[in-house]
Amino acid sequence: MRALFIGFTSMAGTEGLLRLVMILIGITLIWLAIKKEYEPMLLLPIGFGAILVNLPLSAAFEYEGAPGFLKILFDAGIATELFPVLIFIAVGAMCDFGPMFTNPVMMFFGAAAQFGIFFTVLAALCIGKIFPHLGFDLPTASAIGIIGAADGPTSIYVASKFARNYLGPISVAAYSYMSLVPLIQPPVIRALTTKKERTIKMRVVNTSFPKALRIIFPIAVTIIAGLVAPMSVPLIGSLMFGNLIRECGVLEKLSAAAQNELASIVTLLLGITIGSSMRADQFLRAQTLIILCLGLFAFVFDTAGGVLFAKFLNLFRKEGDKINPMVGAAGISAFPMSARVIQKIATREDAGTFVIMEAVSANVSGQLGSVMAGGIVLAIVPILMGW
Repeated sequence: MRALFIGFTSMAGTEGLLRLVMILIGITLIWLAIKKEYEPMLLLPIGFGAILVNLPLSAAFEYEGAPGFLKILFDAGIATELFPVLIFIAVGAMCDFGPMFTNPVMMFFGAAAQFGIFFTVLAALCIGKIFPHLGFDLPTASAIGIIGAADGPTSIYVASKFARNYLGPISVAAYSYMSLVPLIQPPVIRALTTKKERTIKMRVVNTSFPKALRIIFPIAVTIIAGLVAPMSVPLIGSLMFGNLIRECGVLEKLSAAAQNELASIVTLLLGITIGSSMRADQFLRAQTLIILCLGLFAFVFDTAGGVLFAKFLNLFRKEGDKINPMVGAAGISAFPMSARVIQKIATREDAGTFVIMEAVSANVSGQLGSVMAGGIVLAIVPILMGW
């Protein structure tokens, strides 16, 4: 009889209250996924995983020394960085770099919109210096900063290397703010631009490029990245491999499988496994709130960096050849959500303003830029730490 009620008695006391809070957080994530449709493919599994792992004496993660299915998935997919790499293959198969080739200047926005990463790293380091007990050293600060990549798999990959204890809050922050891009970006864009700038109509670029470029590009990027930053190869290599499958023209079935079945299966497993890292004793800490705040700042400064860089370029461009500064905000990696947000703002300002192609070009560049930023962090931090 006692065994029947052990779950209820385990919820007593402070520990039980904290578990209840985490279960409510999991339910909230599920509500956001279903009711608000905020990244439902990820927030729903994450929320349910959080519920599973915080049930008292739950055997889903670990019980009496025996690993549950969530721990097996965590050790096999997160601890080994396998899930993020597989996701990148799927993302690469979804990416079309064609718009970027036709308007190469947009590539610079994929770099400029990563400003939030390095700002957030510095902010986290400063907080760590002021409050040493938080444990925000350089590796942890770097993992927090990568939230600004607006790229969930990159955030998970770097966090699993440098800040595994904070994998839960970092992952939740990355995916939550990605889903909130339509709410985060418009106020920042409007604060930094005038109505005249938001209604700039960009000159149509019809630059043609050889089809072979689509095949050469992923191979060249992988080789260059491998020579410059070898630590970035798992990220860049998997992304470019997926893109090569798409562009080679002879693997249509594999390309479709990567974009659909592979993406769906790994996203499902990745989400519920991330949720399993949200145990009450690890998640409900002051560090979690700080990480969530820093993640928001990262997204804000990413957007600001792209917009301000576009305005800077306009100082050197003639009238009639100006860049709509809003396009710079699409340089973050939230593809293709950010590009759609930019066009929506443009349409509201002036129904005749169309910047969707330019925004998509910047957005695709941001996908590549975020992976490269993650690779740079992975390469530099060990050197600075003397590892």
